[in-house]
Amino acid sequence: MAKSIHINVNGQDHELDVGAKPGQLDPAHTLVYTLRETLGLTGTKAACGQGACGACTVIMDGKAVNSCKILTIECDGKSIITIEGLRDPKTGALDPLQQAFVDHAAFQCGFCTPGMIMTARALLNENPHPTDAEIKEALSGNFCRCVSHYHVLRAVASVAEKGR
Repeated sequence: MAKSIHINVNGQDHELDVGAKPGQLDPAHTLVYTLRETLGLTGTKAACGQGACGACTVIMDGKAVNSCKILTIECDGKSIITIEGLRDPKTGALDPLQQAFVDHAAFQCGFCTPGMIMTARALLNENPHPTDAEIKEALSGNFCRCVSHYHVLRAVASVAEKGR
């Protein structure tokens, strides 16, 4: 008997059959692999594969997690939000945090940006008015080689000041 798991990604329910046959979810697949390769959500980046860089960060059940360190089979019954899920589904408007990253030039190549935004969104969802120290602490697991983190901090702080 084949086992299946149920996950909700960006408001859409998915049932994935677990097994080794084509079209089934390999039990060894990580969440980042499943998001990108099975569900086609390529905004979540696969980078270090060790949970050290934050590029693969998604929000699972309200918490920022490194999706490269979680097996998809461990996500049964979970609710996951990726960078694609932040945009308003009705209007298409960017999440205020996404817009702040644009407004404050808080990215350069953009590879790490989705992970940083998801980490910051989880922080702001939990604490709408974090201090600069709390923002720095939350983002301490996200690395970028292109842009000054000061731009990122200003972007997050601007949304925190507005309470969005």
